[in-house]
Amino acid sequence: MRRSKGNNRGGRRPSRQGDRHKEERRNKRPFAGESSHGPPEERQSPSQLKAVERLLSGIGVPEQTPFSPDPFQLEALAAIEHEDVLVTAPTGSGKTWIAREEIRRLLRQGKRAWYTTPLKALTNSKYSEFGLEFGPNNVGILTGDRKENAEAPLIVGTTEIYRNQVFDAMRSGEQVRTDFVIIDEAHYLADEDRGHVWEETIILTPPRIRLLLLSATVGKAEEFAKWIEEVRGTGVRVVKAGPRPVELRSAFMSPGQQLYPLFDDEGRFNKAIDQFKHERGQRFRRR
Repeated sequence: MRRSKGNNRGGRRPSRQGDRHKEERRNKRPFAGESSHGPPEERQSPSQLKAVERLLSGIGVPEQTPFSPDPFQLEALAAIEHEDVLVTAPTGSGKTWIAREEIRRLLRQGKRAWYTTPLKALTNSKYSEFGLEFGPNNVGILTGDRKENAEAPLIVGTTEIYRNQVFDAMRSGEQVRTDFVIIDEAHYLADEDRGHVWEETIILTPPRIRLLLLSATVGKAEEFAKWIEEVRGTGVRVVKAGPRPVELRSAFMSPGQQLYPLFDDEGRFNKAIDQFKHERGQRFRRR
């Protein structure tokens, strides 16, 4: 018997219709509670589907409204002219706005500023952002990988690079070439491996240079500020933002690609997840 060409060893021609059905099944992607091929315990009830709808409601781009600074932003901006400032505010509250406005004021006066971050990726992002804001000629970047426009009045770089500049200035008996330093992600002071860099940066920066420390997760801000006052001999204002402007919602995605809100409407842990875990555990034990 003559065999057909290709890998069809039995000589039967494949069904195009069958292949099309297989392709459709492969391309079908379940979303939320709409999975039709998962095990029965992963099929969500109508009440669970409504909970998922509430979880996803409101996601999108908000309507644009005229910008108006929050009270904590104005307080920090006023305080930074005569004392160090520690701003603790949730992500999305507008901490960077404070730094931008003070940088703008200093550049108008012909002064210099440094913006430090713990990550190269964040440094690159701020470099691009500030270049658009203040003009590319006014912004430079210094990291372990990049050195561009190093004489610019505004330098964006990693905290280690700024710390090294402070050391170099001390060894040469010169002044650090900046009037203002922003320390983004200031809570890295507590990092086990790199925290000493932030500690040395704060201690060794001359008191004539004002510090603006920004963090969303710093704990015991008042104690932190008191330590800064002791090692620098300057006053430190602690500024805290109000409630989180961008709501956080937590959910669990099952292997069947279904969403389960972690908490119910009363803030308690979602029991549906416990039931899901229990039933899956039983199935694994049966195997």
